[in-house]
Amino acid sequence: MRFDVITLFPEQFRILSGEGVVARALGSGIAELHLWNPRDFALGAHRRVDDRPYGGGPGMVMLFEPLAAAIAAARAASPGAQVAYLSPQGRTLDQQAMIDFASAPGWILLAGRYEGIDERLLASCIDQEWSIGDYVLSGGELPAMVVMDAVIRLLPGALGHERSACEDSHMNGLLDCPHFSRPEQIDGLRVPEVLLSGDHGAIARWRRQQALGRTWLRRPDLLAKMTLDNDEQQLLQDFIQARQAAALDSGEIEP
Repeated sequence: MRFDVITLFPEQFRILSGEGVVARALGSGIAELHLWNPRDFALGAHRRVDDRPYGGGPGMVMLFEPLAAAIAAARAASPGAQVAYLSPQGRTLDQQAMIDFASAPGWILLAGRYEGIDERLLASCIDQEWSIGDYVLSGGELPAMVVMDAVIRLLPGALGHERSACEDSHMNGLLDCPHFSRPEQIDGLRVPEVLLSGDHGAIARWRRQQALGRTWLRRPDLLAKMTLDNDEQQLLQDFIQARQAAALDSGEIEP
């Protein structure tokens, strides 16, 4: 997959090629990263890429012409790629959006700065507008890196185990189950016996129950979007009853 990123600070993306999943994917050709600086497309001796907003107010607005020229160049280099603008005003990205991203041949990611971009660019050059959350950052570079990381790990061959991404949180609408490694006991805390049993069916059922229960505890809004079958409903009910019994025994709740 090819990523073209339009940014005033291309040097920030060096971190992606240093180490980790994204670096390995870039090094092996699973993914490509191409950077475009709008200053290279700006006119005039000072190569300005921003100016004061019409109507007054604080801050600066990124100019239409340099961004439009950079987008056009990126489109020419990556035919068929969609242009996504990263901003706090876009739709909130989730795992399904990342899966959809991963099915495309390539993306042109526009990292905004200052007060944002000229609104006319949104109308004429941007295909999609996305946000990574309801908060404001100094620019779109970090969101662009977040998108790249989340998408690249879904590409075939990017992870060490082909099932790793499939079992991540949010891939099936639930949070991930708890995970344990060696040793079996730490400060009196033991690995659940079922994980030591070798019974793969029982382990899969326990993990499903824990994923359901953890989602119920931490993100009930995700459960509200799902339709559980009878077995899943029973697993969740058993989890809830066990939690309530444990809380009763410990005195956290009164009988």
